[in-house]
Amino acid sequence: VIEYRLIRERRRSIGMEVHLDGLTVRAPRWVTLRDIELALCERARWIVRSLDEWRRRRRDVMPREWKSGEPIVFRGAELALAIHAAHRTSIAADMFHLTVRHPRAHDGAEVAKSVADWLKDQAWTLVAARVAGYVGRIAAQPPLVRLSNARSEWGSCNANGEIRLNWRLVQLPPMLAEYVVAHEVAHMIELNHSARFWGVVEALLPGHAELRRQLGEWTALLAA
Repeated sequence: VIEYRLIRERRRSIGMEVHLDGLTVRAPRWVTLRDIELALCERARWIVRSLDEWRRRRRDVMPREWKSGEPIVFRGAELALAIHAAHRTSIAADMFHLTVRHPRAHDGAEVAKSVADWLKDQAWTLVAARVAGYVGRIAAQPPLVRLSNARSEWGSCNANGEIRLNWRLVQLPPMLAEYVVAHEVAHMIELNHSARFWGVVEALLPGHAELRRQLGEWTALLAA
């Protein structure tokens, strides 16, 4: 049994999308539910395969179990967890490992919490510096910046100039995180996605279009 979201809209045919939140079906208002179900059955193999692909990508970014040897993504690289018992908690990353020293190294939940807190600290250090660098080029007033835990977006900027950036940016390849920051800072000038907005993004980060395309390949990270 596969659940899906049905959206009725003005269109000529039935459309299907598999993405972060599951299966979405878009259909003309005049199409019957029976016809929609038939169309879903016809594409069942593609739907199941696509959903499996999303689930697989979700598992790849965070450990399935919090024990040594399990993979975790940090700054775009897949590292292996190395967990050791210690009197005090410390976490460090090198080219191959994310080393966690913890008083309760046997407790997966405690290790997971410590790693999540560490990742958020690393994210704050990353985004605070980059926001300041970009804002200094286009605005006199620094924005209020917060980390978010959103499951559907990398960042946002509201009409008050408040910027929220997902802490999982620290798991992206550095240049993709850079693009997200530049994108949200550009919204301080243009709170839309007009041609002028994309012009601001390009001025801040030349060649952003390719980074924007690559970012789509990392969307599953948000659901991990």
